[in-house]
Amino acid sequence: MSAWYAQDGYGVRLEWGSPGVRRLASQVAALVVVDVLSFTTAVSIAVEAGTRVFPYPWRDATASAYAVRVGAKLAVGRREISEATPWSLSPAALRSAPVPPRLVLPSPNGSAIAAAAAEAPDGPAVLAGCLRNATAVGRWLSARGYGRPDRPVAVVAAGERWPDRDGLRPAVEDLLGAGAVVAALTAASGSTLSPEAAAAGAAFTTVADVGVAVTQSVSGRELTEYGFPEDVAIAARVDDSGVVPVLDDAAFAPARD
Repeated sequence: MSAWYAQDGYGVRLEWGSPGVRRLASQVAALVVVDVLSFTTAVSIAVEAGTRVFPYPWRDATASAYAVRVGAKLAVGRREISEATPWSLSPAALRSAPVPPRLVLPSPNGSAIAAAAAEAPDGPAVLAGCLRNATAVGRWLSARGYGRPDRPVAVVAAGERWPDRDGLRPAVEDLLGAGAVVAALTAASGSTLSPEAAAAGAAFTTVADVGVAVTQSVSGRELTEYGFPEDVAIAARVDDSGVVPVLDDAAFAPARD
């Protein structure tokens, strides 16, 4: 792969979606997945409560088989929750549901990115970042020497999918979430930023009101119209959590000191 695609020479780099993971995962020491609405926000809620979260790329029959294989409960679609299966990608639903020790959380965006990163040869440390834990993630990385050109970090914004096609739709909430992680990492360590990472960091630090931006974004308005405004409100809170979820043995768990 050409060095410019890998943003070679910079301590902090930024890309989008699963293609970005394929470009960068083998080129960096740590990778932060950012899917604000809602995978990484949901992961932060569940891990905070004590659940190990297994990312899975597909919401189909294979997800059920995988949950059985790893001895976990299976999250369902937001509109499919029931008394028997109260877990979904909804952060609000996860907060009110019983806390399972292990949970499979399927998602075609953030979960697929995390799974792809974990499969990379000599794969990086994989973290789940969002607005609510961005500063904690940045400080954790900096304290362990990540973010230097010799130990680079890739921040991968998930984006969304267009409803009528398979193409990536860059999403402002993920740009802001990625920018929040970049800004926190820079403040903690003075890392060198690729232009892509610097632009994301500037987007976060210069936006007038992050909560309003997320709420009024295309994705925020979509979730609100579908009846999940509380999910948007939870995801839009900046630095609401100090928990850093790290992928460990195929599941996200709290980072070890």
